[in-house]
Amino acid sequence: MIKDRRDMNPKIEIDLSGPEGNAFVLMAYANKLGKRIYGYEKTEEILEEMRLSTYELLILTFDKYFGSVVTLYRDGGEPTGWMET
Repeated sequence: MIKDRRDMNPKIEIDLSGPEGNAFVLMAYANKLGKRIYGYEKTEEILEEMRLSTYELLILTFDKYFGSVVTLYRDGGEPTGWMET
C-alpha cells in the first residue's frame, strides 16, 4: 500500500505503563536517538543524567531531550514533581 507522505507520523509513541515504559528500554531509545540528534558525547551525558535519578526523573529527563520526537503516555498524565522550565 502506498500512502501520502503527509499522513506520516514522525513521532515515536511510548506507553509508559507497557513494556516500552521500562527504564532500560527508555535508556536504549535515548542511546539510539541521542546519537542521531546530539552525537556521542552529549548522549553519554544525557544517559548519565538519566542513570542518576529516580524513575520519575528519568522520564522527565527523557522528555526534556527527546520530547520533540517521542510522545510519552501514562495513566494520570504528567509525572509528579513536573516543573515547567
